[in-house]
Amino acid sequence: MDRLRIAFVPGVTPDKWAKVWRERHPRIPLDLLPVEEEQARSALDDGTADLALVRLPVDLDRPTPLHRVVLYEEVPVVVAAADHFIAAADEVGTEDLAEEQLVLPERSGWRPTVDQLTFPPMSVKDAIETAAAGTGVAVLPMAIARLHHRKDVVHRPVRDLPPTEVALVWRREDDSPIHQDFVGITRGRRSGSGRG
Repeated sequence: MDRLRIAFVPGVTPDKWAKVWRERHPRIPLDLLPVEEEQARSALDDGTADLALVRLPVDLDRPTPLHRVVLYEEVPVVVAAADHFIAAADEVGTEDLAEEQLVLPERSGWRPTVDQLTFPPMSVKDAIETAAAGTGVAVLPMAIARLHHRKDVVHRPVRDLPPTEVALVWRREDDSPIHQDFVGITRGRRSGSGRG
């Protein structure tokens, strides 16, 4: 492998791992490829990337089996207009959001108990803009809310929704010592240390 290509989704910051890689492997260039979440799997499948930093769930079986290493979890937050009642709280629960309109589907499938309006499909940026207008709220991983932060919105942790897992994935058939060395870097292993 003459270079390592890593796709990563918005809000995931691979810079610290890339720095360690470049120190350990100055002769193997590392390319960081930003992709949208729905493009991460196809970047592996079409050979654009060797590894991908993704938010789960991702299909680990089709079209080809993937290895997966969970790296960390992200806290879910609710994003709302700056004058929304959540601005006064340190955190909220789903019971506090039972009467809200979700402008984007929530990752775990949770829905408020009030009948929901049908919003057109929209990007995260558009969802935050819609929340800023006071039309509804969005529940997102904290890193995404921070990435798209605006002065006219607030975000607060939602204590009783499951966190989002961020993982490193790669095609099983492509597994190599180079792949494993990058996995080791993400796991904090020192140069020359074994797996485990």
